[in-house]
Amino acid sequence: MRLTQAESERNRQQILDVAGRLFRERGFDGVGLDGLMKGAGFTHGGFYNHFASKEELEAEASAAGIAQKNAEIVEWLSDPSTDAWKRYVHYYLCAKHRGDRAGGCMLGALAADAARKGPTVQASFTEAVEGMAGAIADHLGRKPSRGKRARASRERALQMLSELVGALVLARAVAAADPALSDEIPGDARRCVARTGREGAASATPAMVARASAGRERLGLSPCGRRRRVLRYWAAASAFS
Repeated sequence: MRLTQAESERNRQQILDVAGRLFRERGFDGVGLDGLMKGAGFTHGGFYNHFASKEELEAEASAAGIAQKNAEIVEWLSDPSTDAWKRYVHYYLCAKHRGDRAGGCMLGALAADAARKGPTVQASFTEAVEGMAGAIADHLGRKPSRGKRARASRERALQMLSELVGALVLARAVAAADPALSDEIPGDARRCVARTGREGAASATPAMVARASAGRERLGLSPCGRRRRVLRYWAAASAFS
């Protein structure tokens, strides 16, 4: 019995939904077609009725998950309250999100996997970075900006996004071996990234950023402060490596 077009579309969406969760949980290469189709409630042979290859499915499942998360951050940061960014940071780095790889952010779960893929899959992750950084930059600027101010907002947004995603990646990487460190990393990142968002809300120019940085250097850092800075740098470096 032939499926109706509506039934076929529902089946395709079911495969995409299951694939997105499994890819985030196990990585692209940790999911085979047999297990994926079984999880979706279909046989292996039915896969090619919907997708030409696993790479096509990886790209489409990534794009769907990323579109959802991009819309999510836009919704969070469109809130006119002054603490919208702080609340988003706390949500992103909370223990529940950290433990929910299957239902969490595509960037946090699969950025490293995407680095090993071709341009078809990576195009979706480019969209994720641009979409999330754009939402953060818009939140920082609050009003239309051009030239140096716009560039400063984008640079700050990319820095904040890297620290946010990197903290999630590092916290998950040590969770089983050192739960205390897994709690410490997002805790420090929450304070640093939320503070960066408050400092940047006035669309700081590069000169303003440089002056603030020089002032912090003159004041020096305690051993605890140095540890937090090292963790922060590692988070930013680990985000998309």
